[in-house]
Amino acid sequence: MTSVAIEALLTGFVKPLGTRAAASGIDKTQVTVPTKLTETGFEGDAQGDLVRHGGREKAVHHYPLDHYLAWRGEIGVHRLLGMPVAFGENVSTIGLTENTVSIGDVFRAGTAVIEVSQGRQPCWKLNEPFGDPSIAKRVQSTGRTGWYYRVLQSGIVAPDDSIDRIERRSPDWTIARIWRAFYVDVLNRDELAQLSELSRLAESWRTHAVKRLQTNTVEDWTQRLTGRSP
Repeated sequence: MTSVAIEALLTGFVKPLGTRAAASGIDKTQVTVPTKLTETGFEGDAQGDLVRHGGREKAVHHYPLDHYLAWRGEIGVHRLLGMPVAFGENVSTIGLTENTVSIGDVFRAGTAVIEVSQGRQPCWKLNEPFGDPSIAKRVQSTGRTGWYYRVLQSGIVAPDDSIDRIERRSPDWTIARIWRAFYVDVLNRDELAQLSELSRLAESWRTHAVKRLQTNTVEDWTQRLTGRSP
C-alpha cells in the first residue's frame, strides 16, 4: 500500500479572474481544519464554469508538489510557486506523480474514499494568475498536469491526514500513458481503442478517443488553452 502525507488541502470560492473578470474558483487558499468531502467536492470549494470544471468526475484536483521545483527552474521566482496554490489544486502531496498514479487507483483520504478518474486538461484560466499566456500550453506539453478523483465514499479529510492507495483497477494505465496518447502519439489507434473501453476512465475522455478513431483527426485545443477562438 502506498501512503503519502497531505502537504496541503485547498479550497476556493468563485471570484472574477484576470482582465476578462471570468468567474473562476482557481484562486484557492489552504484549509486549516478537517473538511467535508462529498461526491461533488470539498465543502467551501466552487467552480465558475460547471460545464468544464467540477462535477462528479472532477470532484477533487490533485497536483504533485514534486513538480514545483521544475516549474521554478523554468519560470524563475514567482509568488505562486512558493507554496501549493499555483495550479488550482485541492490536494498537494510529495511522492505521487503522473508516472505512478493510474486510472482506477482507489485511495483513502481521511474517512473518504476517492478514485482516479482522469488527467487534467489545462485551460487558459491557468495563464491569468501567472500573467503568462503560455502556462496552460506548457502544463499540457510537459505532462505535469495533475489528475482528478471521483468520490466513492464521502467523508472528512484533515490537512494532516495521509492519502493511502488501497486498490489498483488498471495499473497499466498511468496518467502519463494517457497523456501521451492524447497529446503526443495522438492518433495511435491501438491506444485510442483501448482507451475508449477503459471503464474507469471518465466518459468525456472515452468519447474523445472514440471521436478520434471515427474521424482520424485531433480536436483543436486553441480555445481551451488560450480562451480565444481558433
